[in-house]
Amino acid sequence: MKIAVVGATGLVGNVMLNVLEERNFAVDELLLVASERSVGKKIIFKGTEHEVISIPSAIEKRPDIALFSAGGGISLEWAPKFAEVGTTVIDNSSAWRMDATKKLVVPEINANLLSKDDKIIANPNCSTIQMVMALAPLHNKYKIKRIVVSTYQSVSGTGVKAVEQLENEIAGKRGEMAYHYQIHKNAIPHCDVFEDNGYTKEEMKLVRETQKILNDKSIAVTATAVRIPTAGGHSEAVNVEFENDFDLTEVRKLLNATDGVTVQDNLDVNVYPMPMYANGKDDVFVGRIRRDGSQPKTLNLWVVSDNLRKGAATNTIQIAEYLVKQVLV
Repeated sequence: MKIAVVGATGLVGNVMLNVLEERNFAVDELLLVASERSVGKKIIFKGTEHEVISIPSAIEKRPDIALFSAGGGISLEWAPKFAEVGTTVIDNSSAWRMDATKKLVVPEINANLLSKDDKIIANPNCSTIQMVMALAPLHNKYKIKRIVVSTYQSVSGTGVKAVEQLENEIAGKRGEMAYHYQIHKNAIPHCDVFEDNGYTKEEMKLVRETQKILNDKSIAVTATAVRIPTAGGHSEAVNVEFENDFDLTEVRKLLNATDGVTVQDNLDVNVYPMPMYANGKDDVFVGRIRRDGSQPKTLNLWVVSDNLRKGAATNTIQIAEYLVKQVLV
């Protein structure tokens, strides 16, 4: 199994390498790929030094699977070229997510849709992944009508420059700004660029991707995405209205029985999900489970996950694991 990691020197690429090693993914040959300025850089994987190579060099080596985390522009240009030589691309950017010919996959929900013909597979947005992980079992049981979600997203979702901005501001240093404003001691209601409708791209990803993953365009979704000064982990306040009524005990049982979901919901001892405890973990944590008293058949949830792991790297590698076991055999 020949695996390429495209964007290996980036924040998510680094986590991908950690997750590949932790999960003992069967890599016979690893290709570390990055931009021309990073070619020749050395990276250690499983105790062995690997030299970063260019994208064209990687294509020549015809990897079985290429894990992409290098931005939408790179994916649009190069993913088809990998596919042409027989490589299956799993792309972490937004480039292919809403392409009707491409699958948008969260393995616990819809990996069964994948086939050998899928040469470019889209990995969903980090905020979408954690929300649908919590909502998919409930949708199957009660059928979702409408979702109102507010996200509280860490600076790591923006990238290395944003993490450095926060660290500089905490230390009282001047440095390059990833945001229009200070993020330390602040909350910025602006994730990604604004679209013509007044919503940001991040907010519209939650709308469009949720409908695609759950395969139900009738689900109404409205979102507000906010950047907050946490170093890692995204949090979401989710209000969900169902067509059918629910029992809270049954909701907790359904969530507890879902692979990749951990319920943390014991108010007697102040147990609820928080990003500092989700850090470095692959599960999606759900708590503050309660009825919305303002209208019927409506539930409130608090959902937290490590956005660099399940929200990006781990989900990508879980797709690769599924391909190896079920599709590419």
